[in-house]
Amino acid sequence: MSTSTNASSSASDSPKRAFETVLQHIESLILKGRLRVGDRLPAERDLALQLHVSRPAIREAIRTLEAQGVLASRVGSGANSGTHVINERSQALGRLLRLQVALSQFPLDEVVTTRIALERSSVQMAAQYREPEALAHINDLLDQMDAEVEIEHFNALDTEFHIALAQSSHNSLVADLTQAVRESLRAPILRAEREMNDWPSLRRRLAAEHRAITESIEAGNANEAADRMEQHIRTSYNILQLESSSCSVEADRE
Repeated sequence: MSTSTNASSSASDSPKRAFETVLQHIESLILKGRLRVGDRLPAERDLALQLHVSRPAIREAIRTLEAQGVLASRVGSGANSGTHVINERSQALGRLLRLQVALSQFPLDEVVTTRIALERSSVQMAAQYREPEALAHINDLLDQMDAEVEIEHFNALDTEFHIALAQSSHNSLVADLTQAVRESLRAPILRAEREMNDWPSLRRRLAAEHRAITESIEAGNANEAADRMEQHIRTSYNILQLESSSCSVEADRE
């Protein structure tokens, strides 16, 4: 009778419940430090037996964690095969934020305020470090923007410029959050730029403001760099005149 009850209970477990059991198990191992970057997960069969779930439930949980930038599966044999713990937080965070912005319709003023807070912080830290290699890359981007007249390419360089500044802050969390927010705004900014009557004038203004921010960083003037960044962001949104009261993100089909 006991055996019958257990079998009935096991059969009633939904695929979603089994899938969540696997997710919680792997997440728990990571949070407790028992799984670290580079470690390999046990084989599907072993996990299924250990957790009393089906192998499809194991695969579904692994696919979810792969999409989140936590796991990566490799075919073949040897130490490099199987499913390993990885760390691709920047890509995963950016993907998640783009979707959440699209679904939640965050008010534009909230997005702008968040972006200002992040980028003020990142340029202040960048001004403290002033690493020659990072500044060389940033100045190369500025040179490319000075010469670029095509809206789509300028927009891509603009995004890369702000991300490069954040990455030079030596604060990986600030950099990842800045990258996620800026990339989530890329499509609506691009749409607004395409609708402008005087794009060349805006391009020159943005390029000049980028250089002014960079000069403050190179001079080690952290507060000036932060103030210039805030003014740059606020002015840009005012000029672009994003019409909607909320910021929605569409997939970039370009």
